[in-house]
Amino acid sequence: MTNYDITIHTRDKQQVSFVCSEAEDLLSAADRGSILLPSQCRKGTCGACVATVTAGTYHLGEVSMEALPEKAQARGDVLLCRTYPRADLILEAPYDYNYIRFERIPEREAEVMDVTMVATGTRRLLLRLQPDEQGGAAEFEAGQFMEIQVPGSDARRPNSLANNTNWNGDLEFFITLRPGGAFSTYLESALVGDRLNIRGPLGTFTLRENGLRTFGSLVAGQGLVPLLSMLRRMADWGEMLPARLYFGARYEDELFCQEEIRQIQDKLPQLQVKICLSRPGNHWMDYRGSVVDALRDDLGSLATLPDLYVCGSTRLVQGVTELALSQGLPDSCLQFERFLSA
Repeated sequence: MTNYDITIHTRDKQQVSFVCSEAEDLLSAADRGSILLPSQCRKGTCGACVATVTAGTYHLGEVSMEALPEKAQARGDVLLCRTYPRADLILEAPYDYNYIRFERIPEREAEVMDVTMVATGTRRLLLRLQPDEQGGAAEFEAGQFMEIQVPGSDARRPNSLANNTNWNGDLEFFITLRPGGAFSTYLESALVGDRLNIRGPLGTFTLRENGLRTFGSLVAGQGLVPLLSMLRRMADWGEMLPARLYFGARYEDELFCQEEIRQIQDKLPQLQVKICLSRPGNHWMDYRGSVVDALRDDLGSLATLPDLYVCGSTRLVQGVTELALSQGLPDSCLQFERFLSA
């Protein structure tokens, strides 16, 4: 069986190399060489392991068109979990070298400290890491996620962190319940004191340190959570960068973390917040429409184009991406993450 040399260049101009056979996908081959590249579903549906082929030929297996649209495929974008080499390959990854791991991803135990319904269909879950050989602190980058194992099964569900690194070991999540979802079903009966196994931190949807442009963020429902972590970090560090938060939902009773957002604004007075409802009631006083509509209204008045951090449904990500590109915003200024069902 033929083997090929694979080289991946990271965003910060470093590289990793490994060997992959024509019968093996790139992600599995990297794993076999103890190179743990950012990924999530490993089924070609989430888009977390996207990269761009700049040299060489390959076979791309079945992927979700939402995770990897035809336009992206046409410019050489691939999902590593579904890419099989037919020659030596050179690829570019949309993340820095420090997001690649060369050791086992930490797995730890955490205790449920609080489970609270905070809006229609959304629960706040607070976990506390149990002290072990890694200590008791919760260390992660704002915007990253943890995989939480569903009790009684081997299934894991990725959920974004809403808080910041802390010595207490606290991990805060706001989880939108999905009818029939394995973890959602557990949350309906979860109790304080339950012990859960978690894996992480994971993910490359984090703040970039390039920022003289306006920091812009767009979210819908559950997509607020990693942006909340980013804004809390900016507040804790006393960032003075202009920032805008667009938080969208369908109905008013689906909104959550309103008080938390106000507390962030107290520390970040330059933060402008626009709450958007696509199906508002008669007495709704804020923006009436989607977050994409709100962004479209605002982009023309900005002196400089912002960095955009977008988290939400595929529809939201596609809508913002098309709008941003039509306004001349380069790909390098756009970061996004689609959330998966719980």
